[in-house]
Amino acid sequence: MPPGAPPPHGPPERAAERAGLPSPRGPRRLVIAGVASGVGKTTVTGAIIAAMRRRGRRVQPFKAGPDYIDPTYHTLTAGRACRNLDSVLLGPETLRTLFARAAQGADLALVEGVMGLFDGRIEGGDQGSTAEIARLLGAPVLVVIDVARTARTAGAVALGCVRFDPRLAVAGFILNRVGSPAHAQAAAAAVEAATQLPVLGALPRDDGLALPERHLGLVPTVESGPDREFLERLVARAESHLAIDRIWDLAGEPHEETVTPDESLATPVFPPEPMAPRATIAIAQDRAFNFYYQDSLDLLQAWGGSLAPFSPLEDPGLPRGTQGVYLGGGFPELYAAELAENRPMLDALRRAAAAGLPLYGECGGLMYLGRTLTDLDGRRYPMAGLAPVDSVMRRERVTIGYRTATALRASPILPAGAEVRGHEFHYSQLSSPVPEETAAYRMAKQAEAKEGFVDRNVLASYLHVHFGSDPAMARRFVQMCARTPRV
Repeated sequence: MPPGAPPPHGPPERAAERAGLPSPRGPRRLVIAGVASGVGKTTVTGAIIAAMRRRGRRVQPFKAGPDYIDPTYHTLTAGRACRNLDSVLLGPETLRTLFARAAQGADLALVEGVMGLFDGRIEGGDQGSTAEIARLLGAPVLVVIDVARTARTAGAVALGCVRFDPRLAVAGFILNRVGSPAHAQAAAAAVEAATQLPVLGALPRDDGLALPERHLGLVPTVESGPDREFLERLVARAESHLAIDRIWDLAGEPHEETVTPDESLATPVFPPEPMAPRATIAIAQDRAFNFYYQDSLDLLQAWGGSLAPFSPLEDPGLPRGTQGVYLGGGFPELYAAELAENRPMLDALRRAAAAGLPLYGECGGLMYLGRTLTDLDGRRYPMAGLAPVDSVMRRERVTIGYRTATALRASPILPAGAEVRGHEFHYSQLSSPVPEETAAYRMAKQAEAKEGFVDRNVLASYLHVHFGSDPAMARRFVQMCARTPRV
C-alpha cells in the first residue's frame, strides 16, 4: 500500500472500536523497530522525542521488552515516565490496558522496539517481539537499518521486513550511520524501489551521540545522564536529517489490518478507584539500585502503598514510618565497598526484618540482602546477611531470558503454589545453591531447579517480576506492609 493511502476497509477509528482497542483518535502511535540489536533504535527514538517536544507536542515513551535502562533515557528526553510493554510478562489484554492508561493526555505514543523487528521469545515464535506489540497496538512501524557497511542490499533487508508478516504495517524506514550524502542516496533509493515505502531520514555516523555502555547495556541516566548539550545536539540531528513532520503525519494513520480482533481490554489491572495510602513502602533508588518497572510502582501506589525513596548508599536508615522495603535491581557490584561501609543502613534493614516488615529484593536486591558480594576483582564485601547466599560476579553473562516459576512457599508477593512469569539477566551467580527448605521458586523447564530465598517476611530472588502480570502481587505486598509496625 503506498504511504498515505487510506486503509482498505474503512477508517481505523471504527476498526479499533470493533476490536475493543483504544481509539487512534486518541494519541497518535508509532513503533520504532530495528533490523537487529545495536542499529541505533534508542538514539533514533530519542531524536524523534526531542524534535516532537521542540514542536510543543507531548510524547509518551514506551520501551518494548524487559529493559530497565533504555527507558531512563526516554524519560529524561520526554519529560514523562517511560513504560515497558512486554507481551510475555503481561499478556495482550494487560499490555493494552497499561498502554492506554499511560498514553492519556499525550499527543504521540512512541514505542522503541526490542532486538530485531521479529525477534521474540525463542520458543514462542514472535511472542514478545516488536512486531507482536505493534500488531497489538494497531501501530505503524518505522524500521531502522544500519547501513554502515552496505548500500543497495539495504533494499533487500527492507523488503524482507515488509513481506515477512503481512499483518504488520511497516510504514517507512530510517537509515542510520550513513557515510556520505551519496551513500545515503544510494541506500535510500534501493529501499524505496524495493518496498514502495519512504525513507524518512538518514542519520550520519556521529560518535558524539554514542551512549555509554557496560555489561548490562547502556549506563543508567542516574549515573551518567545526557546533558543539555547532548540533547541540543540530538534535536539538531533530528531536524537536519529526519522528516519529523512526515513522521508525525504517518503516526496518525494506523492501518485497520494491524488490529487484533480477538482480544479485549476486559482485565482489571488497577482498582476501580485508587485506594487511600495505608502503608509506607521504602523504595531503594540511587546509583546502585534503580531497576523498576514504572507500572509496578504505580500499582503499589494504586493499591494503597505510599512510596518513600531512599538510598542504601548514602542514607543512615530507612525513611521514617517504613512498613516494608522494596530493593530493585541495579549495579550493587559497582558500589559494593560503599554499601558495605554504610553499616547503619545494613543495621536498619536487619532491624526491619526482625520486626516482621516485608522485605523484597530482586536481583541486585538479592545480592544486597545476601551475606557477601564478591566483585570482579575478587574483593569480598559483607552485605545485610538476611538471605543465606553469597553472590560472585563473573566476567561473562551468567543467564538471560524469560522464566516461569512456581512459588514453593508463601512470600510477601505470592501465596504458595502461585505461578509467575519473570525475567533474568545477570552477571553474578551464587557460590552455592539456596537451601532447599527456604527456596522461593521452582523454575519450569530447568530440571525442577530451585531459585531464590524466602523466610516469612523476606523474599530475595534473581527473578525480576512485573506486578502487572498479576495485580494480586502488588495488593498482597501492600496488605502485608499495612499489617506491620512502622519503624
